[in-house]
Amino acid sequence: MQEKDYHFFQFDKEKVIEEIGKDKLIEALKEMLLIRNFEERSESAYQMGKIGGFLHLYIGQEAIQVGSVLAMGKNHWYTTTYRCHALALLLGASPNELMAELYGKETGNSLGRGGSMHFFTDHMLGGFAIVGGHIPVATGAGFTIKYKEKKNKASICYFGDGAVAQGSFHEALNLASLWDLPVIYVIENNHWGMGTATKRAICTELIAEKKAPGYNMEAYTLDGFDFFSCYAGFKEILKKVTKTSRPVLVEILVDRFKGHSVSDPGLYRSKENLEEAKKRDPILLLKNTLLEKKMITEDFFIELNDSQKKIVKESMDFAEKSDFPKVSELEKGVFK
Repeated sequence: MQEKDYHFFQFDKEKVIEEIGKDKLIEALKEMLLIRNFEERSESAYQMGKIGGFLHLYIGQEAIQVGSVLAMGKNHWYTTTYRCHALALLLGASPNELMAELYGKETGNSLGRGGSMHFFTDHMLGGFAIVGGHIPVATGAGFTIKYKEKKNKASICYFGDGAVAQGSFHEALNLASLWDLPVIYVIENNHWGMGTATKRAICTELIAEKKAPGYNMEAYTLDGFDFFSCYAGFKEILKKVTKTSRPVLVEILVDRFKGHSVSDPGLYRSKENLEEAKKRDPILLLKNTLLEKKMITEDFFIELNDSQKKIVKESMDFAEKSDFPKVSELEKGVFK
């Protein structure tokens, strides 16, 4: 099945560029570069033995969450998967506390106990290690909004295509529709569920378009390489969800540029397939648009990237110098 079979969300790119404005577009590019540099340096630290456990990178998917958070704002409930570094950075966690968490240090986001898969912030209910395990949590957040908070808020839940086969996905969507909950379910379809191609695991390639009607929901399909598609799509989706208090199912087509985790060499994927995907690197696409609009220069882009690289390098120094958790405090915060 080709992308032409999908009904992508239609928008006027020129109007969206004008609406966002130069300053916010540069800020979005800056955030994407921070995420990319954070992920690349995390991978390097992992290979040097500084980070243990699992490490799932967001490289290639940056436009999705940068575009969606800019469009919707931070005053919502957000949940995501174990690929959670980007969302934590966007919602206010510092590179220092996140890198320290990866290093297992006491200055980390979760005091060095959670590691890569368990970041959180004030409006991020957490990264979740169990595939599909957070979808009911996001649904519960939607129930809370309707029951207590009500206006102009939504629960946004990001998950991969692999989670669509989980029972929790179907049960959550059924209840959200039945109870009219303001939840935005976002399938980040990067075409691989660990090492299995999506088309070998999910019975339809038009996931949102085919599955949403079964739950009496509207469906949207967005281009995950295109920052503007993500921004415009989520702007429209949030407006509809907060007005109607009805859930929506979104599918975003994208590609990850790395294996499922750092320990995955991705041998199930051809080099040609990967190189073809990298031609639509979301950072380069946004950069090229800003160059065409004369909002930035090539030198400015290099300086911006260098500044973000410096921030991440400093976070590695911070993590390196931080102490490991004290054995005497290991039970702190543990219920039983």
